[in-house]
Amino acid sequence: MAISGTDLIHLRRSVDLAREALDAGDGPFGSVLVDAAGVERFADRNREEATGDATRHPEFEIARWAATNLTADERATATVYTSGEHCPMCSAAHAWVGLGRIVYAASAELIAGWRRDLGASPAAVSVLPIGVVAPGLPIEGPVHELVPEVRALIERAVRSS
Repeated sequence: MAISGTDLIHLRRSVDLAREALDAGDGPFGSVLVDAAGVERFADRNREEATGDATRHPEFEIARWAATNLTADERATATVYTSGEHCPMCSAAHAWVGLGRIVYAASAELIAGWRRDLGASPAAVSVLPIGVVAPGLPIEGPVHELVPEVRALIERAVRSS
């Protein structure tokens, strides 16, 4: 499936949430859950620093919310838009609750490379593509129009830490 104009709108919102997270002192990641009708149902940003809980990724929060608030069919037909490709924890949560399509702006591999080039410490877990952790999920990304914007956020985050 190709990236549509509607996809770009929701993906831009996830990047805006990533910027909001960075401005609040958290890692620059944001995600949006959109139902089959194109309605935003839930959105969040990274909240690791603010809470002291390293599991407070927006993709994980979406999985928690969806498990409680959507039917299995609604989850399966929903799309998660996210500024950065899911980490292994979030990929697993996404698969376990039966969420559908994932669209990400920048891949985990790109983000890890930018962080490495800037001298940042590596992530606490291995960088694995979503499809390795949760095979069979419909995944699209990176979305090249937004990669430079996500890169700027990552660079700003690393430089300010």
